[in-house]
Amino acid sequence: MLVRLLYASRAASPLGEAELSAIVKKSREHNPAEGLTGLLCYTDGIFIQVLEGGRSAVNARYKHIIDDPRHKDVMLLSYTEITERHFAGWSMGQVNLHRLNPALMLKYGESTKLDPYAMSGATLMKLFEELVNSGAIVCA
Repeated sequence: MLVRLLYASRAASPLGEAELSAIVKKSREHNPAEGLTGLLCYTDGIFIQVLEGGRSAVNARYKHIIDDPRHKDVMLLSYTEITERHFAGWSMGQVNLHRLNPALMLKYGESTKLDPYAMSGATLMKLFEELVNSGAIVCA
């Protein structure tokens, strides 16, 4: 059974570009073996991630994230059974916020700043789907 999980968390300490790149690289190396796909967004000290895959694999990864000292204020925004993946093409896509049109953020949020704690999981999923269509996803 496939599931999709969406969560937000705050970084326990600020991440530099090199640290974020290392996280994405590690995900891209390990996710295929676990059958996981998804997207990661990091901005202003906040992570937003969509994970797709088998229920056991997604649940195990989420538990790992909750237990990871680099994350705090972990909030589950959406968890649903799915019949197909939206992000099957990415072992871990990374959202490039520099390519976002501020009007897109206003379409889905209260301001041009991305704040997952002030958005519903359904709204964030719509935003991520639009990001895929707009080419704002960085892949390796």
